[in-house]
Amino acid sequence: MIEIIVAPTVTKLGSDAVGAVLVTGSHGGLYPGRLAVAAGVRAAIFHDAGLGREDAGVGSLALLETLGIAAAAVGHLSARIGDTEDMLARGRISRANRVAAVLGVVPGMACAEAAERLKAADHHRHELPKGDELRQVLPGPRPIVLIDSAAMVDPVLDVGAIVVTGSHGGLVGGVPAMALRVDGFAGVYNDAGIGIEDAGIGRLPALDARGIAGLTVSATSARIGEARSTFEDGVISRVNETAARLGAVVGTPLRPLLERWAADPSMR
Repeated sequence: MIEIIVAPTVTKLGSDAVGAVLVTGSHGGLYPGRLAVAAGVRAAIFHDAGLGREDAGVGSLALLETLGIAAAAVGHLSARIGDTEDMLARGRISRANRVAAVLGVVPGMACAEAAERLKAADHHRHELPKGDELRQVLPGPRPIVLIDSAAMVDPVLDVGAIVVTGSHGGLVGGVPAMALRVDGFAGVYNDAGIGIEDAGIGRLPALDARGIAGLTVSATSARIGEARSTFEDGVISRVNETAARLGAVVGTPLRPLLERWAADPSMR
């Protein structure tokens, strides 16, 4: 029997993903798409993360199409990012690749119905070459760590660092500890279009509770899934109270602020 499996984040898939239809709260950018392929899914439904700059929020749909794998994405105004229960309960498809479209998956369709239709997809297994996902440390009095996925954070090396991710700012699975899996100085994310019930900035209050500066950049300013774009192109869209106290201002470029923080390790 073909199963539908759910995963708040595509970074945590097990052997049950092989041959299954995946519904994940992860954004539909290239890195999550590659992880879905590596896990051997039959088909996948991601979150569109507000589409964003250059439609980066659904970049994986074209990749999976070239491999013959059906894929679609749920609209950010219909369901909370990082919340698969909500996606299945009220999510609506915003984009579908041509493989999924042949199976009748179309924009406006309920996520739950689309997942059922994707059970009819052919199962293709592929070995992808290793990707070029970024982890780079910009040295200084206070390091700036660039990681394309928040899952790439180092719980030891990144303590006290400014962690700049390509990940969405939603609270994965509603678990506060998942906001940032290290006691960093700051955590920076893509706002995924902010979306329904402000889900795309859900990490920020959780970081505030830990005294960590939390910021998001606008999805239209930076490509989701790319930490370098977050850092170099990002325009601040939301900040938590800790970040505001340290001088973060909505509507301003991200990079100059982080460089000031990095240069002054006495700042708390």
